[in-house]
Amino acid sequence: MIFIAIVIGCILGAVIGIYAPMVPYTYSGYLAIAIIAALDSVFGGIAATLKKNFDLKVFVTGFFGNAILSILLTYLGQKLNVDIYLAAIVVFVGRMFNNLAIIRRYYLEKWSNNISKKEIKNINEKSEEQK
Repeated sequence: MIFIAIVIGCILGAVIGIYAPMVPYTYSGYLAIAIIAALDSVFGGIAATLKKNFDLKVFVTGFFGNAILSILLTYLGQKLNVDIYLAAIVVFVGRMFNNLAIIRRYYLEKWSNNISKKEIKNINEKSEEQK
């Protein structure tokens, strides 16, 4: 179910991206940091789903809260002439890698368990054939 939503979202994003107007350079920094914050929330949501502790309220508030906070940090940094947004990038990208590692480990474990079950099944079938 969630994978269907991800595929639909990717297709919709690609179609909108093709026909959307170009983002002005002035706002590109804001958009970039907001996208990184949103992707962090998406990876966190997928990891939470795999851990079976996904909460839609936490996901939605994190999605918009992270994006808004990162945009505000970028704005404040530009007003102070300090690259504060770099701290947000480091945190969000670090969390994205952690969540991606959780997702990767889950599927590797699932894959290795399936292979082990198939090997045990083959061994049992061979031992029954020998009897």
